[in-house]
Amino acid sequence: MSEAGEADLGAGTTLPRDVGAREDAGASPPAATAAPGVSGRWRPSGAAVLALAIGLLITAALAVTSLELYRHNERRLLNLRVRELGLVISGASSTVQTPLASAAALADATNGSTAKFKTFIKPYVGQGKQFTSVSLWALGGASRGPLAVAGAAPSAAGRAAVERGSGTPGKLTIVNMLVSPHPSLGFQYSVGGSGRRFAVFAQNPLPANRRSALERNSAFADLDYLLYLGRSKRARDLLLTSVPTLPVHGLQASDVVPFGASAFTLVVTPREPLGGGFFHFLPWLTAIVGLVISLAAALMTDRLAKRRRRAELLAAQLDKLAGENRELYIEQRGIAHTLQQALLPSTLPELPGLHVDAQYVPAQSGGDIGGDWYDVVAVGERQALLVIGDVSGHGVDAATTMALLRHATLAYIAQDHRPGVILGRLSDFVGSIAHDYFATVLCALIDIDSHRLTIASAGHLPPLLLDGEGGEYVQISAEPPIGFPHDSVFREATVTVPPGATLVAFTDGLVERRGEVLDEGLARLRKMASAEQLDDDLLARLARELTSDDHRDDTALVSIQWQS
Repeated sequence: MSEAGEADLGAGTTLPRDVGAREDAGASPPAATAAPGVSGRWRPSGAAVLALAIGLLITAALAVTSLELYRHNERRLLNLRVRELGLVISGASSTVQTPLASAAALADATNGSTAKFKTFIKPYVGQGKQFTSVSLWALGGASRGPLAVAGAAPSAAGRAAVERGSGTPGKLTIVNMLVSPHPSLGFQYSVGGSGRRFAVFAQNPLPANRRSALERNSAFADLDYLLYLGRSKRARDLLLTSVPTLPVHGLQASDVVPFGASAFTLVVTPREPLGGGFFHFLPWLTAIVGLVISLAAALMTDRLAKRRRRAELLAAQLDKLAGENRELYIEQRGIAHTLQQALLPSTLPELPGLHVDAQYVPAQSGGDIGGDWYDVVAVGERQALLVIGDVSGHGVDAATTMALLRHATLAYIAQDHRPGVILGRLSDFVGSIAHDYFATVLCALIDIDSHRLTIASAGHLPPLLLDGEGGEYVQISAEPPIGFPHDSVFREATVTVPPGATLVAFTDGLVERRGEVLDEGLARLRKMASAEQLDDDLLARLARELTSDDHRDDTALVSIQWQS
């Protein structure tokens, strides 16, 4: 039956008994099985190692790139700063040259007046002032020594330098006195024409260790510097430095700063990152973040790779289990089909004047035995009884019930071959015992010579009568199926059969389709049967055309064709 059969089919699509037993016993599912070759100790997968290697390479490339960009930016900024500091030092030459040049010009104008020279230069000389010693000299004459001195007396090295006339007239000249017992720095400026020439010499002492610190509020407080006399970077030419130990290492920049007729060489090195602390730590930050991301990516890749291996193992186990189930299903289906055929009549009677044919089409979805059956029994020399039925459900219970009803029907046929009486006794028999099923049964008494049919139905579909030009369903009374309460006698209908006609009886699996009403299936059967030739292959063609590959219910067909 359609509804009961579909419900039974859903319950019947279960795992094999051995699989169910394993699950009931609490055995671990296939997913819990360890992958082959995997020990208890954790080992990274090849994909994880590759992901980590790629991540580290990318991290290293980004860190090196950011480091090079940082260093390039620091060099650029340091070059700018050394030029700025060089401009500051170069601009300081005017503050040194202006008072000396003015004093020399005054001496030349006053013909070496010492009083006027001292009066003019006095504000620039002394403790905490611009110079510690300034002296006036007459060049080119026989006299030795300074004409006038303001402040401390000039050193011997200074006196020797002035007396040698090492200065360039009209330009500020730096006098090197670094190797003397009291190292100092001298400045000489000379003027004069064709007559008497005058020179002004000034000097300032230098720290013995050459150490000098920049002011904290200076624009260059973030730099360390080394200032050399001349264009060399020799230790003996070092004037001043803020570096505690020499030599200096690391990033540095230098510039030659002109100072009057001489020059200084300035070297600077940064005390702290010029571009800011963020860019200083950016390579390390890139490395740390890249390492963390690489490790996270490697762990995630390892997890996904191992999950994939477990999934592949589970898929292989499920494929194996599916193969075993498929083989078991095929075996069970073969057994079911063999058992079903054994429960149906092995041969049909040969009745003079009639051609009897039958077809049984098992359900294609599921391997359970169905409850459809048929019988054609000779009940006299010129009479036969056709019985076709369908028990609700599928499986062994339905087959057992079908065998019970079939044999009971055959027994009642032996007692009385009237269709209504047979169905009444069958209904009383089923109603007298406990049951949870029902069955539709059609009984038709065939009188060969008189071309008459006497039919009774217990909820079964009416048979189709074909006369070669068309077909009509036999009109029968609607009675309840076997298994339902039924107080009255099953009514019979008698019809006359045209010569050469064919009666086709069937179960509902031939016409029922999921999602459509039964009338559509009956109309489809009548239309197709009416278009077919009434020959020995009629049932085979109907079964082939009207049963699909996925039909869910068994189908039984019986045809009775009058030969005249």
